[in-house]
Amino acid sequence: MKPVRLSAAATLALPRWAMFALGLLYILPGLVGRDPWKDDAGSFGAMWTMAHGSLNDWLYPNIAGLPALDDGPLAYWIGAVCIKLFGWLTGDMLAARLSNIAFFVIGALSVWFCAFHLGRRNEAQPLRLAFGGQPEPDDYGRTLADTALLIYIGSLGLLWHSHLIAPATLQVSLLAFLLYRAVRYVELPTLGNAALTGLALGALTLARDATPAIALAVTLLLCTRFLRMPALRSLLHMGVAVLCALALVMVWALPASLIAPYGASPLPSWLHTTLTDIDWPTRASLAHFFRAGIWFFWPAWPFAGWAVYAWRRQSGLLHIVLPLSMVGTLTLLCVAVRMPEQGSLLLLLPPLAIMAAFGLPTMKRGAINAIDWFSVMVLTMVAGLIWMFWAAKFTGWPLWMARNALKLLPGFAPEFHLAAFIVAASASVGWIALVHWRISRQPSVLWRAVVLSSGGLILFWVLLTTLFIAEFNYSKSYAQVARQIAAKLPAQLDCVETNVGAAQRESFAYFGHLPFTGVNGGKCQALLLQDSVKLRDDKENLQGHDSRNWALLWEGRRPSDRDERFRLYRRIR
Repeated sequence: MKPVRLSAAATLALPRWAMFALGLLYILPGLVGRDPWKDDAGSFGAMWTMAHGSLNDWLYPNIAGLPALDDGPLAYWIGAVCIKLFGWLTGDMLAARLSNIAFFVIGALSVWFCAFHLGRRNEAQPLRLAFGGQPEPDDYGRTLADTALLIYIGSLGLLWHSHLIAPATLQVSLLAFLLYRAVRYVELPTLGNAALTGLALGALTLARDATPAIALAVTLLLCTRFLRMPALRSLLHMGVAVLCALALVMVWALPASLIAPYGASPLPSWLHTTLTDIDWPTRASLAHFFRAGIWFFWPAWPFAGWAVYAWRRQSGLLHIVLPLSMVGTLTLLCVAVRMPEQGSLLLLLPPLAIMAAFGLPTMKRGAINAIDWFSVMVLTMVAGLIWMFWAAKFTGWPLWMARNALKLLPGFAPEFHLAAFIVAASASVGWIALVHWRISRQPSVLWRAVVLSSGGLILFWVLLTTLFIAEFNYSKSYAQVARQIAAKLPAQLDCVETNVGAAQRESFAYFGHLPFTGVNGGKCQALLLQDSVKLRDDKENLQGHDSRNWALLWEGRRPSDRDERFRLYRRIR
Protein backbone atom coordinates (compact mmCIF):
# COMPACT_ATOMS: atom_id res chain seq x y z
CA MET A 1 0.00 0.00 0.00
CA LYS A 2 1.24 3.48 -0.86
CA PRO A 3 2.35 5.47 2.19
CA VAL A 4 0.96 8.83 0.99
CA ARG A 5 -2.55 10.06 1.74
CA LEU A 6 -3.19 13.70 0.79
CA SER A 7 -6.06 15.95 -0.15
CA ALA A 8 -6.00 18.42 -3.00
CA ALA A 9 -5.81 21.30 -0.49
CA ALA A 10 -2.35 20.13 0.57
CA THR A 11 -0.94 20.43 -2.95
CA LEU A 12 -1.54 24.08 -3.68
CA ALA A 13 1.46 25.40 -5.56
CA LEU A 14 3.77 27.96 -4.05
CA PRO A 15 3.15 31.29 -5.84
CA ARG A 16 5.64 31.74 -8.67
CA TRP A 17 6.50 35.27 -7.57
CA ALA A 18 7.39 33.95 -4.10
CA MET A 19 9.65 31.25 -5.54
CA PHE A 20 11.31 33.79 -7.83
CA ALA A 21 11.84 36.21 -4.93
CA LEU A 22 13.37 33.48 -2.76
CA GLY A 23 15.73 32.57 -5.60
CA LEU A 24 16.90 36.16 -6.01
CA LEU A 25 17.34 36.65 -2.26
CA TYR A 26 19.30 33.42 -2.16
CA ILE A 27 21.80 33.97 -4.96
CA LEU A 28 22.36 37.75 -5.22
CA PRO A 29 23.63 38.52 -1.68
CA GLY A 30 27.25 37.50 -1.48
CA LEU A 31 27.87 38.14 -5.17
CA VAL A 32 27.52 41.93 -5.22
CA GLY A 33 29.97 44.10 -3.29
CA ARG A 34 32.35 41.25 -2.42
CA ASP A 35 36.07 41.11 -3.17
CA PRO A 36 37.66 37.84 -4.27
CA TRP A 37 38.15 35.83 -1.09
CA LYS A 38 40.73 33.17 -0.44
CA ASP A 39 38.17 30.42 -1.11
CA ASP A 40 37.41 31.43 -4.70
CA ALA A 41 40.10 33.89 -5.74
CA GLY A 42 42.04 31.15 -7.55
CA SER A 43 39.09 30.18 -9.75
CA PHE A 44 38.44 33.82 -10.59
CA GLY A 45 42.11 34.15 -11.45
CA ALA A 46 41.86 31.38 -14.06
CA MET A 47 38.80 33.04 -15.59
CA TRP A 48 40.44 36.47 -15.55
CA THR A 49 43.63 35.12 -17.13
CA MET A 50 41.63 33.45 -19.91
CA ALA A 51 39.56 36.55 -20.60
CA HIS A 52 42.66 38.73 -20.96
CA GLY A 53 44.98 36.11 -22.42
CA SER A 54 45.48 34.11 -25.59
CA LEU A 55 44.21 30.79 -26.92
CA ASN A 56 46.92 29.05 -24.92
CA ASP A 57 45.32 30.28 -21.69
CA TRP A 58 41.92 28.90 -22.74
CA LEU A 59 43.42 25.48 -23.45
CA TYR A 60 45.88 25.48 -20.54
CA PRO A 61 44.07 26.93 -17.49
CA ASN A 62 46.43 28.99 -15.35
CA ILE A 63 46.28 31.73 -12.75
CA ALA A 64 48.57 34.52 -13.94
CA GLY A 65 51.10 31.88 -14.99
CA LEU A 66 50.44 29.31 -12.24
CA PRO A 67 49.01 26.10 -13.80
CA ALA A 68 45.48 25.26 -12.59
CA LEU A 69 45.04 21.74 -13.95
CA ASP A 70 43.36 19.98 -11.02
CA ASP A 71 39.91 20.70 -12.50
CA GLY A 72 38.45 20.74 -15.99
CA PRO A 73 38.15 24.05 -17.86
CA LEU A 74 34.36 24.32 -18.31
CA ALA A 75 33.65 26.55 -15.31
CA TYR A 76 36.62 28.76 -16.22
CA TRP A 77 35.41 29.04 -19.81
CA ILE A 78 31.94 30.17 -18.75
CA GLY A 79 33.35 32.73 -16.32
CA ALA A 80 35.80 34.04 -18.92
CA VAL A 81 32.99 34.40 -21.48
CA CYS A 82 31.00 36.41 -18.91
CA ILE A 83 34.00 38.67 -18.37
CA LYS A 84 34.37 39.15 -22.12
CA LEU A 85 30.69 39.99 -22.56
CA PHE A 86 29.95 42.04 -19.45
CA GLY A 87 33.28 43.03 -17.91
CA TRP A 88 33.22 46.43 -19.57
CA LEU A 89 29.88 47.15 -17.92
CA THR A 90 30.06 45.57 -14.46
CA GLY A 91 33.77 45.06 -13.92
CA ASP A 92 35.58 41.75 -14.26
CA MET A 93 34.82 40.51 -10.75
CA LEU A 94 31.04 40.97 -10.92
CA ALA A 95 30.95 39.75 -14.53
CA ALA A 96 32.64 36.50 -13.51
CA ARG A 97 30.07 36.07 -10.75
CA LEU A 98 27.30 36.16 -13.33
CA SER A 99 28.41 32.59 -14.03
CA ASN A 100 27.35 31.73 -10.46
CA ILE A 101 23.84 32.89 -11.27
CA ALA A 102 23.83 30.72 -14.39
CA PHE A 103 25.08 27.71 -12.41
CA PHE A 104 22.42 28.24 -9.74
CA VAL A 105 19.63 28.55 -12.31
CA ILE A 106 20.73 25.33 -14.04
CA GLY A 107 20.78 23.42 -10.76
CA ALA A 108 17.52 24.84 -9.40
CA LEU A 109 15.55 24.26 -12.61
CA SER A 110 16.96 20.75 -12.96
CA VAL A 111 15.93 19.82 -9.42
CA TRP A 112 12.46 21.30 -9.93
CA PHE A 113 11.73 19.59 -13.25
CA CYS A 114 13.22 16.30 -12.10
CA ALA A 115 10.95 16.20 -9.04
CA PHE A 116 7.99 17.35 -11.14
CA HIS A 117 8.36 14.52 -13.65
CA LEU A 118 8.91 11.95 -10.90
CA GLY A 119 5.90 13.22 -8.94
CA ARG A 120 3.57 12.86 -11.93
CA ARG A 121 4.34 9.16 -12.33
CA ASN A 122 1.59 6.75 -11.36
CA GLU A 123 3.63 4.87 -8.72
CA ALA A 124 4.36 8.13 -6.87
CA GLN A 125 0.75 9.29 -6.64
CA PRO A 126 -1.02 9.30 -3.26
CA LEU A 127 -3.81 6.89 -2.41
CA ARG A 128 -7.16 7.67 -3.94
CA LEU A 129 -9.59 8.85 -1.27
CA ALA A 130 -12.89 7.04 -0.79
CA PHE A 131 -14.98 10.08 -1.70
CA GLY A 132 -12.50 11.74 -4.04
CA GLY A 133 -10.65 14.98 -3.42
CA GLN A 134 -7.16 13.62 -3.99
CA PRO A 135 -4.78 15.87 -5.96
CA GLU A 136 -4.35 15.68 -9.72
CA PRO A 137 -1.02 14.24 -10.95
CA ASP A 138 0.25 17.59 -12.25
CA ASP A 139 -0.71 19.40 -9.05
CA TYR A 140 0.99 16.76 -6.91
CA GLY A 141 4.09 16.83 -9.11
CA ARG A 142 4.25 20.63 -8.91
CA THR A 143 3.99 20.55 -5.12
CA LEU A 144 6.76 17.97 -4.85
CA ALA A 145 8.89 20.05 -7.22
CA ASP A 146 8.42 23.16 -5.07
CA THR A 147 9.29 21.14 -1.99
CA ALA A 148 12.42 19.64 -3.56
CA LEU A 149 13.65 23.06 -4.65
CA LEU A 150 13.06 24.56 -1.19
CA ILE A 151 14.98 21.71 0.42
CA TYR A 152 17.77 22.09 -2.15
CA ILE A 153 18.30 25.81 -1.57
CA GLY A 154 17.73 25.34 2.14
CA SER A 155 20.65 22.91 2.48
CA LEU A 156 23.41 24.30 4.65
CA GLY A 157 26.20 22.94 2.48
CA LEU A 158 24.96 24.55 -0.72
CA LEU A 159 24.55 28.01 0.80
CA TRP A 160 28.25 28.84 1.01
CA HIS A 161 29.49 26.96 -2.04
CA SER A 162 26.82 28.27 -4.41
CA HIS A 163 28.25 31.78 -3.92
CA LEU A 164 31.83 30.77 -4.71
CA ILE A 165 33.33 31.00 -8.19
CA ALA A 166 34.52 27.42 -8.31
CA PRO A 167 34.27 24.32 -10.53
CA ALA A 168 32.44 22.49 -7.72
CA THR A 169 29.61 25.02 -8.00
CA LEU A 170 29.10 24.11 -11.65
CA GLN A 171 29.59 20.42 -10.96
CA VAL A 172 26.65 20.16 -8.53
CA SER A 173 24.36 21.92 -11.02
CA LEU A 174 25.40 19.57 -13.80
CA LEU A 175 24.79 16.60 -11.50
CA ALA A 176 21.24 17.87 -11.01
CA PHE A 177 20.90 18.23 -14.79
CA LEU A 178 22.20 14.68 -15.29
CA LEU A 179 19.61 13.40 -12.81
CA TYR A 180 16.87 15.20 -14.73
CA ARG A 181 18.07 13.83 -18.07
CA ALA A 182 18.18 10.30 -16.61
CA VAL A 183 14.55 10.62 -15.50
CA ARG A 184 13.54 11.82 -18.95
CA TYR A 185 15.38 8.90 -20.52
CA VAL A 186 13.55 6.36 -18.34
CA GLU A 187 10.25 8.01 -19.23
CA LEU A 188 11.08 7.99 -22.95
CA PRO A 189 14.06 5.72 -23.76
CA THR A 190 15.07 7.09 -27.16
CA LEU A 191 18.45 7.72 -28.77
CA GLY A 192 17.86 11.46 -28.44
CA ASN A 193 17.37 11.28 -24.68
CA ALA A 194 20.36 8.94 -24.40
CA ALA A 195 22.49 11.46 -26.31
CA LEU A 196 21.37 14.30 -24.02
CA THR A 197 22.24 12.17 -21.00
CA GLY A 198 25.67 11.63 -22.54
CA LEU A 199 26.18 15.36 -23.02
CA ALA A 200 25.36 15.85 -19.34
CA LEU A 201 28.02 13.24 -18.48
CA GLY A 202 30.54 15.00 -20.74
CA ALA A 203 29.84 18.40 -19.21
CA LEU A 204 30.18 16.86 -15.73
CA THR A 205 33.60 15.56 -16.76
CA LEU A 206 34.76 18.94 -18.08
CA ALA A 207 33.57 20.66 -14.91
CA ARG A 208 36.12 18.90 -12.68
CA ASP A 209 37.20 15.34 -13.48
CA ALA A 210 36.02 12.13 -15.07
CA THR A 211 35.59 9.96 -11.96
CA PRO A 212 31.99 10.92 -11.04
CA ALA A 213 30.86 10.72 -14.68
CA ILE A 214 32.30 7.22 -15.13
CA ALA A 215 30.83 5.98 -11.86
CA LEU A 216 27.42 7.48 -12.58
CA ALA A 217 27.33 6.05 -16.12
CA VAL A 218 27.74 2.57 -14.61
CA THR A 219 25.12 3.43 -11.99
CA LEU A 220 22.60 4.49 -14.63
CA LEU A 221 23.13 1.23 -16.50
CA LEU A 222 22.53 -0.75 -13.31
CA CYS A 223 19.39 1.29 -12.61
CA THR A 224 17.92 0.18 -15.92
CA ARG A 225 18.25 -3.40 -14.69
CA PHE A 226 16.51 -2.60 -11.38
CA LEU A 227 13.73 -0.92 -13.34
CA ARG A 228 13.45 -3.95 -15.65
CA MET A 229 14.14 -2.03 -18.84
CA PRO A 230 15.24 -4.06 -21.92
CA ALA A 231 18.90 -4.96 -21.40
CA LEU A 232 20.12 -4.82 -25.00
CA ARG A 233 18.44 -1.50 -25.73
CA SER A 234 19.75 0.00 -22.48
CA LEU A 235 23.29 -1.14 -23.24
CA LEU A 236 23.10 0.33 -26.75
CA HIS A 237 21.74 3.63 -25.49
CA MET A 238 24.40 3.83 -22.77
CA GLY A 239 27.02 3.29 -25.44
CA VAL A 240 25.59 6.23 -27.37
CA ALA A 241 25.64 8.31 -24.20
CA VAL A 242 29.30 7.48 -23.55
CA LEU A 243 30.24 8.38 -27.13
CA CYS A 244 28.46 11.73 -26.82
CA ALA A 245 30.26 12.36 -23.53
CA LEU A 246 33.62 11.58 -25.12
CA ALA A 247 32.82 13.82 -28.08
CA LEU A 248 32.15 16.73 -25.75
CA VAL A 249 35.36 16.12 -23.79
CA MET A 250 37.29 16.06 -27.10
CA VAL A 251 36.27 19.70 -27.66
CA TRP A 252 38.98 20.50 -25.12
CA ALA A 253 41.21 17.43 -25.18
CA LEU A 254 41.90 17.32 -28.92
CA PRO A 255 43.07 20.91 -29.52
CA ALA A 256 44.89 20.95 -26.18
CA SER A 257 46.88 17.89 -27.27
CA LEU A 258 47.53 19.06 -30.83
CA ILE A 259 48.46 22.65 -30.03
CA ALA A 260 50.33 21.81 -26.78
CA PRO A 261 49.97 25.29 -25.25
CA TYR A 262 53.08 26.53 -23.46
CA GLY A 263 54.92 23.51 -24.83
CA ALA A 264 52.88 20.85 -23.02
CA SER A 265 49.45 19.27 -23.03
CA PRO A 266 47.35 19.87 -19.87
CA LEU A 267 45.71 16.43 -20.13
CA PRO A 268 48.42 14.32 -18.39
CA SER A 269 48.36 16.54 -15.29
CA TRP A 270 44.56 16.61 -15.27
CA LEU A 271 44.29 12.82 -15.61
CA HIS A 272 47.03 12.24 -13.05
CA THR A 273 45.15 14.30 -10.47
CA THR A 274 41.97 12.34 -11.20
CA LEU A 275 43.61 8.92 -10.89
CA THR A 276 45.80 9.61 -7.85
CA ASP A 277 42.95 11.11 -5.81
CA ILE A 278 41.11 7.76 -5.62
CA ASP A 279 42.05 5.49 -2.75
CA TRP A 280 40.53 2.97 -0.39
CA PRO A 281 38.24 4.45 2.29
CA THR A 282 40.15 5.37 5.41
CA ARG A 283 39.12 6.19 8.94
CA ALA A 284 39.89 9.86 8.23
CA SER A 285 37.73 9.98 5.08
CA LEU A 286 34.83 8.20 6.80
CA ALA A 287 35.07 10.49 9.83
CA HIS A 288 35.12 13.56 7.58
CA PHE A 289 32.08 12.37 5.64
CA PHE A 290 29.90 11.74 8.66
CA ARG A 291 31.16 14.67 10.72
CA ALA A 292 30.66 17.18 7.91
CA GLY A 293 27.65 15.46 6.34
CA ILE A 294 25.45 15.82 9.42
CA TRP A 295 25.23 19.58 8.94
CA PHE A 296 26.19 19.75 5.26
CA PHE A 297 23.15 17.76 4.09
CA TRP A 298 20.71 19.29 6.58
CA PRO A 299 17.68 19.32 6.28
CA ALA A 300 17.68 16.95 3.29
CA TRP A 301 19.13 13.81 4.87
CA PRO A 302 16.44 13.15 7.56
CA PHE A 303 13.62 13.51 5.02
CA ALA A 304 15.50 11.41 2.45
CA GLY A 305 16.16 8.66 4.96
CA TRP A 306 12.51 8.65 5.94
CA ALA A 307 11.50 8.41 2.27
CA VAL A 308 13.51 5.20 1.85
CA TYR A 309 11.84 3.75 4.93
CA ALA A 310 8.32 4.89 4.04
CA TRP A 311 8.48 3.50 0.48
CA ARG A 312 10.31 0.28 1.43
CA ARG A 313 7.32 -1.95 0.65
CA GLN A 314 7.17 -0.81 -2.98
CA SER A 315 9.52 -2.08 -5.68
CA GLY A 316 10.77 -0.58 -8.93
CA LEU A 317 10.07 3.01 -7.87
CA LEU A 318 11.97 5.43 -10.09
CA HIS A 319 11.81 8.24 -7.51
CA ILE A 320 13.63 6.00 -5.00
CA VAL A 321 15.81 3.74 -7.16
CA LEU A 322 17.50 6.44 -9.24
CA PRO A 323 18.36 9.05 -6.56
CA LEU A 324 19.22 6.39 -3.98
CA SER A 325 21.58 4.67 -6.43
CA MET A 326 23.29 7.98 -7.14
CA VAL A 327 23.59 8.74 -3.43
CA GLY A 328 25.21 5.35 -2.84
CA THR A 329 27.69 5.76 -5.69
CA LEU A 330 28.61 9.32 -4.77
CA THR A 331 29.01 8.39 -1.11
CA LEU A 332 31.58 5.77 -2.10
CA LEU A 333 33.43 8.40 -4.14
CA CYS A 334 33.39 10.82 -1.21
CA VAL A 335 35.00 8.37 1.20
CA ALA A 336 37.39 6.78 -1.32
CA VAL A 337 39.67 9.80 -1.65
CA ARG A 338 43.12 10.66 -0.33
CA MET A 339 42.24 14.19 0.70
CA PRO A 340 38.54 14.65 1.67
CA GLU A 341 37.01 18.01 0.81
CA GLN A 342 33.59 19.57 1.28
CA GLY A 343 33.25 20.35 -2.43
CA SER A 344 32.84 16.65 -3.22
CA LEU A 345 29.91 16.43 -0.79
CA LEU A 346 27.95 18.87 -2.94
CA LEU A 347 27.16 16.16 -5.48
CA LEU A 348 24.90 14.36 -3.02
CA LEU A 349 22.59 17.33 -2.50
CA PRO A 350 20.40 17.09 -5.67
CA PRO A 351 19.45 13.40 -5.25
CA LEU A 352 19.01 13.84 -1.50
CA ALA A 353 16.74 16.86 -2.00
CA ILE A 354 14.59 14.97 -4.51
CA MET A 355 14.28 11.93 -2.24
CA ALA A 356 13.49 14.21 0.68
CA ALA A 357 10.57 15.72 -1.24
CA PHE A 358 9.02 12.26 -1.49
CA GLY A 359 9.62 11.59 2.20
CA LEU A 360 7.86 14.71 3.42
CA PRO A 361 4.28 13.68 2.36
CA THR A 362 4.62 10.45 4.36
CA MET A 363 5.46 12.21 7.65
CA LYS A 364 2.92 12.77 10.37
CA ARG A 365 1.53 16.24 11.00
CA GLY A 366 3.12 16.42 14.45
CA ALA A 367 6.61 15.91 13.02
CA ILE A 368 6.04 18.58 10.37
CA ASN A 369 4.80 21.06 13.00
CA ALA A 370 7.87 20.34 15.12
CA ILE A 371 10.09 21.23 12.18
CA ASP A 372 8.14 24.46 11.72
CA TRP A 373 8.56 25.56 15.31
CA PHE A 374 12.21 24.57 15.39
CA SER A 375 12.86 26.72 12.31
CA VAL A 376 10.93 29.67 13.71
CA MET A 377 12.62 29.70 17.10
CA VAL A 378 16.21 28.92 16.11
CA LEU A 379 16.42 31.05 12.97
CA THR A 380 14.64 34.02 14.56
CA MET A 381 17.06 33.87 17.49
CA VAL A 382 20.06 33.72 15.12
CA ALA A 383 18.76 36.69 13.11
CA GLY A 384 18.27 38.65 16.32
CA LEU A 385 21.84 37.93 17.43
CA ILE A 386 23.22 39.13 14.08
CA TRP A 387 21.34 42.41 14.44
CA MET A 388 22.62 42.80 18.02
CA PHE A 389 26.24 42.25 16.93
CA TRP A 390 25.77 44.78 14.12
CA ALA A 391 24.42 47.38 16.56
CA ALA A 392 27.16 46.62 19.08
CA LYS A 393 29.98 47.37 16.65
CA PHE A 394 28.66 50.96 16.29
CA THR A 395 27.37 51.65 19.81
CA GLY A 396 29.85 49.60 21.84
CA TRP A 397 27.02 48.01 23.83
CA PRO A 398 26.75 45.29 24.96
CA LEU A 399 30.49 45.49 25.55
CA TRP A 400 31.21 41.78 25.11
CA MET A 401 29.41 41.77 21.75
CA ALA A 402 31.35 44.79 20.53
CA ARG A 403 34.64 43.16 21.50
CA ASN A 404 33.78 39.85 19.85
CA ALA A 405 32.57 41.58 16.68
CA LEU A 406 35.89 43.35 16.09
CA LYS A 407 38.59 41.45 18.01
CA LEU A 408 39.61 39.45 14.93
CA LEU A 409 39.83 42.57 12.76
CA PRO A 410 42.62 44.76 14.15
CA GLY A 411 42.66 48.17 12.55
CA PHE A 412 39.19 47.87 11.03
CA ALA A 413 36.86 50.90 11.32
CA PRO A 414 33.18 50.00 10.82
CA GLU A 415 31.11 52.21 8.51
CA PHE A 416 27.36 52.52 8.11
CA HIS A 417 26.04 51.66 4.62
CA LEU A 418 22.47 52.75 4.03
CA ALA A 419 21.77 50.45 1.07
CA ALA A 420 22.97 47.37 2.96
CA PHE A 421 20.87 48.35 5.97
CA ILE A 422 17.73 48.76 3.85
CA VAL A 423 18.19 45.33 2.25
CA ALA A 424 18.79 43.66 5.61
CA ALA A 425 15.82 45.41 7.21
CA SER A 426 13.53 44.50 4.31
CA ALA A 427 14.57 40.83 4.53
CA SER A 428 13.88 40.85 8.26
CA VAL A 429 10.41 42.33 7.74
CA GLY A 430 9.75 39.66 5.11
CA TRP A 431 10.74 36.96 7.60
CA ILE A 432 8.36 38.36 10.21
CA ALA A 433 5.55 38.37 7.62
CA LEU A 434 6.34 34.77 6.67
CA VAL A 435 6.24 33.63 10.30
CA HIS A 436 2.96 35.52 10.85
CA TRP A 437 1.44 33.81 7.80
CA ARG A 438 2.44 30.40 9.11
CA ILE A 439 1.15 31.00 12.66
CA SER A 440 -2.07 32.85 11.85
CA ARG A 441 -3.36 30.82 8.91
CA GLN A 442 -2.14 27.33 9.87
CA PRO A 443 -1.86 26.30 6.19
CA SER A 444 -2.19 22.65 5.23
CA VAL A 445 0.04 22.88 2.13
CA LEU A 446 2.81 20.32 1.97
CA TRP A 447 5.69 22.74 1.50
CA ARG A 448 4.92 24.68 4.69
CA ALA A 449 7.43 22.51 6.58
CA VAL A 450 10.38 23.63 4.46
CA VAL A 451 9.48 27.16 3.39
CA LEU A 452 10.26 28.43 6.89
CA SER A 453 13.60 26.64 7.15
CA SER A 454 14.63 27.80 3.66
CA GLY A 455 13.39 31.35 4.27
CA GLY A 456 15.20 31.55 7.59
CA LEU A 457 18.45 30.32 6.06
CA ILE A 458 18.15 32.91 3.30
CA LEU A 459 17.55 35.61 5.94
CA PHE A 460 20.68 34.48 7.79
CA TRP A 461 22.74 34.76 4.59
CA VAL A 462 21.27 38.14 3.61
CA LEU A 463 22.06 39.61 7.03
CA LEU A 464 25.65 38.35 6.99
CA THR A 465 26.36 39.54 3.44
CA THR A 466 24.87 42.99 3.93
CA LEU A 467 25.55 44.00 7.54
CA PHE A 468 29.02 42.40 7.70
CA ILE A 469 30.25 42.37 4.09
CA ALA A 470 32.91 45.02 4.83
CA GLU A 471 34.27 42.92 7.69
CA PHE A 472 34.43 39.82 5.49
CA ASN A 473 36.25 41.71 2.74
CA TYR A 474 38.72 43.08 5.27
CA SER A 475 39.50 39.66 6.75
CA LYS A 476 39.30 37.39 3.68
CA SER A 477 40.57 39.57 0.82
CA TYR A 478 44.16 40.25 -0.20
CA ALA A 479 43.31 43.57 -1.85
CA GLN A 480 44.98 45.71 0.81
CA VAL A 481 48.18 43.63 0.80
CA ALA A 482 48.27 43.67 -3.02
CA ARG A 483 48.22 47.48 -3.11
CA GLN A 484 50.97 47.68 -0.49
CA ILE A 485 53.18 45.38 -2.56
CA ALA A 486 52.46 47.29 -5.77
CA ALA A 487 53.55 50.54 -4.10
CA LYS A 488 56.96 49.02 -3.25
CA LEU A 489 57.73 47.48 -6.64
CA PRO A 490 60.80 48.90 -8.41
CA ALA A 491 60.22 51.01 -11.50
CA GLN A 492 60.52 49.40 -14.94
CA LEU A 493 60.02 45.92 -13.52
CA ASP A 494 60.01 43.08 -16.05
CA CYS A 495 58.48 40.28 -13.93
CA VAL A 496 58.12 38.88 -10.42
CA GLU A 497 59.12 35.41 -9.26
CA THR A 498 56.97 34.00 -6.48
CA ASN A 499 55.96 30.94 -4.49
CA VAL A 500 52.53 32.22 -3.41
CA GLY A 501 49.43 30.07 -3.80
CA ALA A 502 46.61 30.37 -6.30
CA ALA A 503 44.38 32.73 -4.29
CA GLN A 504 47.24 35.09 -3.41
CA ARG A 505 48.66 35.07 -6.93
CA GLU A 506 45.31 36.05 -8.45
CA SER A 507 44.69 38.78 -5.89
CA PHE A 508 48.13 40.33 -6.35
CA ALA A 509 47.82 40.20 -10.14
CA TYR A 510 44.28 41.59 -10.14
CA PHE A 511 44.50 44.28 -7.45
CA GLY A 512 48.23 45.09 -7.62
CA HIS A 513 48.87 44.38 -11.33
CA LEU A 514 52.00 42.39 -10.45
CA PRO A 515 53.62 40.97 -13.63
CA PHE A 516 54.24 37.40 -12.51
CA THR A 517 56.28 34.96 -14.55
CA GLY A 518 54.36 32.91 -17.09
CA VAL A 519 53.72 29.17 -17.13
CA ASN A 520 57.27 28.50 -18.32
CA GLY A 521 58.84 30.60 -15.54
CA GLY A 522 61.78 32.96 -15.92
CA LYS A 523 64.47 34.99 -14.16
CA CYS A 524 63.12 38.26 -12.72
CA GLN A 525 64.32 41.33 -10.90
CA ALA A 526 61.84 40.92 -8.03
CA LEU A 527 60.94 38.02 -5.74
CA LEU A 528 57.75 37.70 -3.66
CA LEU A 529 57.81 34.96 -1.05
CA GLN A 530 55.05 33.63 1.17
CA ASP A 531 55.99 32.02 4.46
CA SER A 532 55.08 32.00 8.15
CA VAL A 533 55.87 34.58 10.81
CA LYS A 534 57.28 31.70 12.85
CA LEU A 535 60.26 31.44 10.45
CA ARG A 536 63.16 33.68 11.44
CA ASP A 537 66.12 32.37 9.45
CA ASP A 538 66.64 34.29 6.20
CA LYS A 539 68.25 31.27 4.57
CA GLU A 540 65.16 29.20 5.33
CA ASN A 541 62.87 31.96 4.07
CA LEU A 542 64.88 32.21 0.85
CA GLN A 543 65.11 28.47 0.32
CA GLY A 544 66.04 27.88 -3.30
CA HIS A 545 67.45 31.40 -3.67
CA ASP A 546 70.84 32.77 -2.69
CA SER A 547 70.20 35.38 0.00
CA ARG A 548 73.28 37.33 -1.16
CA ASN A 549 71.48 38.13 -4.43
CA TRP A 550 68.39 39.70 -2.84
CA ALA A 551 67.59 42.79 -0.79
CA LEU A 552 64.40 43.03 1.28
CA LEU A 553 62.04 45.81 0.12
CA TRP A 554 58.85 45.13 2.05
CA GLU A 555 57.35 42.77 4.58
CA GLY A 556 53.69 42.52 5.56
CA ARG A 557 50.53 40.45 5.95
CA ARG A 558 46.80 40.72 6.30
CA PRO A 559 45.87 42.24 9.68
CA SER A 560 43.47 39.37 10.38
CA ASP A 561 46.01 36.61 9.62
CA ARG A 562 48.31 35.78 12.50
CA ASP A 563 50.53 33.30 10.67
CA GLU A 564 50.80 34.13 6.95
CA ARG A 565 53.53 36.57 5.89
CA PHE A 566 54.75 38.02 2.59
CA ARG A 567 58.19 39.38 1.75
CA LEU A 568 59.21 41.33 -1.35
CA TYR A 569 62.84 41.27 -2.49
CA ARG A 570 64.81 43.08 -5.21
CA ARG A 571 67.63 41.40 -7.08
CA ILE A 572 70.92 43.17 -6.38
CA ARG A 573 73.18 40.93 -8.45
